Amino acid sequence: MFEPTTCTARCHRDDLYCDNCDLLVGLAGLHVVGVERDQGGGLTVTVESAPQVMGCPACGVVAASHGRRVVRLVDSPCFGRPVDIRWRKRTWECVEASCPVGTFTEQDETIAKPRAMLTARGCRWAVHQIRREHGSVSGIARQLGTAWKTVWGSIRPILAAAAADESRFAGVTTLGVDEHIWHHVSPARRGPKELTGMVDLTRDKDGRTHARLLDLVPGRSGTVYADWLKTRGEPFRKRVQVATLDPFRGYKNAIDDQLADATAVLDAFHVVKLATQAVDEVRRRVQQDIHGHRGRAVYHQNDPATGRALAEKVLAGFPSCPIPEIARLGKTLKQWRDAFLGYFATGGANNGGTEAINGLIELHRRIARGFRNPENYRLRMLLIAGGLDQPPPQV
Repeated sequence: MFEPTTCTARCHRDDLYCDNCDLLVGLAGLHVVGVERDQGGGLTVTVESAPQVMGCPACGVVAASHGRRVVRLVDSPCFGRPVDIRWRKRTWECVEASCPVGTFTEQDETIAKPRAMLTARGCRWAVHQIRREHGSVSGIARQLGTAWKTVWGSIRPILAAAAADESRFAGVTTLGVDEHIWHHVSPARRGPKELTGMVDLTRDKDGRTHARLLDLVPGRSGTVYADWLKTRGEPFRKRVQVATLDPFRGYKNAIDDQLADATAVLDAFHVVKLATQAVDEVRRRVQQDIHGHRGRAVYHQNDPATGRALAEKVLAGFPSCPIPEIARLGKTLKQWRDAFLGYFATGGANNGGTEAINGLIELHRRIARGFRNPENYRLRMLLIAGGLDQPPPQV
């Protein structure tokens, strides 16, 4: 007689689990025993583990079955629908009278941590949506059919643990720094507006920079930056060979104090910006006739030696220029002489990657329509800007 082997037939047999359903749901070690659709279109999938002999976790004596306890978990969406998992957890009772353990419940942290509200893969899905798809927590909560607090409360400990992992600071040889404004309300309500951001600008074996946000700390001063460098420890500071920055003296003081062996490099964009501002303050004809476009030209030479030679001429000539605006520019560059010329000794190191990270942070601040909690802000931005990723292998 014909024996059906389709999913429909097997799901109605009490003595077997359906391999096709288990494959579709994909929770290793758990088997599907029911699927329902609610009025809102969401799916509820009921799962359980297969019967097994279980020993007491304390004394090892074979435990007796004590029934089941149903736990509800929010899972990642499936087929465009929110999914709830009903896990029929097995409970057992230790039969050893002298054992301090009474009853205990099965746990599997690959499925979900104890007392979790999201499955482990639901958490991974939510983190991926924020990290790669620029999703907001509110939008993710809508897709999961749950609340903002449920989503953030589930992934925040994961992000905090990753942020506390010091191994993510390994291998940093080029370090950028820049200020960032994280809110625009009264500091009395939300604390300092300014944050200092540190960015890994280390190049890979092909010479490309993959910028990673390393940290955001409250305040904008040399002390803030210096304290962060001290916290990283001497091995970290000794590995840093190049330190890029915008023309802010506080950060330069911190570099001189904590990264004495590193080459400080003034960001090329800001040097050109200073030159452009000076040009805008004088008549275009006078500037072009007398000086050309030297503010930009030093960075557009065929080789570093030629660029440095032109930069030396700028440093020598601009401070004594009869045009006050150009003389002021020359004096500013002279004050930053070593960091200005550092560009030509470091293969064109610059703070561009740091500025790119700032742009990504601004995007997510707009997506979230503002933040109230600075630590939530820090963790969210570390996630989206790669700061919680492990550093790439060093070559």
